[in-house]
Amino acid sequence: MTARADGLALSRIVAGMWRMSEWDMAPQQRLAFIEQCLELGVTSFDHADIYGGYGVEALFGEALALKPALRERMQIVSKCGIKLLSPNRPGHTIQHYDTTAAHITASVENSLRQLRTDYLDLLLIHRPDPLMDFDEMAATFTRLRGEGKVRHFGVSNFSRHQFEALNRRIALATNQVEFSPLHLAPMFDETFDGLQDLGVAPMIWSPLGGGRLFSGGDAAGERLRAVIQQVADEVLRPFASVVFAWIMQLPCKPVPLTGSGRIAAIEEAVQATQFTLSRQQWFEILRAARGHEVA
Repeated sequence: MTARADGLALSRIVAGMWRMSEWDMAPQQRLAFIEQCLELGVTSFDHADIYGGYGVEALFGEALALKPALRERMQIVSKCGIKLLSPNRPGHTIQHYDTTAAHITASVENSLRQLRTDYLDLLLIHRPDPLMDFDEMAATFTRLRGEGKVRHFGVSNFSRHQFEALNRRIALATNQVEFSPLHLAPMFDETFDGLQDLGVAPMIWSPLGGGRLFSGGDAAGERLRAVIQQVADEVLRPFASVVFAWIMQLPCKPVPLTGSGRIAAIEEAVQATQFTLSRQQWFEILRAARGHEVA
């Protein structure tokens, strides 16, 4: 588990649920998947109100209702702040952001109903909103915590400055950002440096580049893939495990999300918690990812 200063503890690997509606699982199969994750030590499950066209939280809640006692063994993360065009939300006439107190509150209430739980362990603002009011958001978070509906708060896809501006008003547990050997921006735009400075661990979405690390791409992608495979052969670990280990070796202690409904893929992510790369191996992957030596 990764413990935070504010008391939040997430598993070192988090199970991302955003594709659950594509897994074509019956409720009992979803329950079995959740139980297998828990057995592997993956106790944190990442959601958002919009996932699956506003449908994934209900699928998860339906499975959890088959064995409600599991709730005490897990941490549920959800997000809000994006309004998608969807048949399930006929009132939305344009895709936009909404970080008002009214929308955050309504989204939390709906997530609790769909997930069939009394509280969220962690609520994130999904994207920075040009109209977001830091004071209003902080006051809303404080009220939701006081009502016992959300225990911890964070953000997703925020810049360092945006994170720190809201964090000054209410302590944030994380910033969930995209990062992989195919997307290095947080390593160089102060996102990770700022979080490390504050002792806040980022959550990582798309750590495998949405699957692009495994196939396709240009010559540069092929070179990166070859280097990762070479390191995997050296350490006798699966390709994906090496990528997860490479990410988790950063001193800001990133917490990567999986995106698969296959337990074998979750197991490979968990394997990454059991070894570290040499500094030379780590930089070989970085060099391949950037396409040039460090200066």
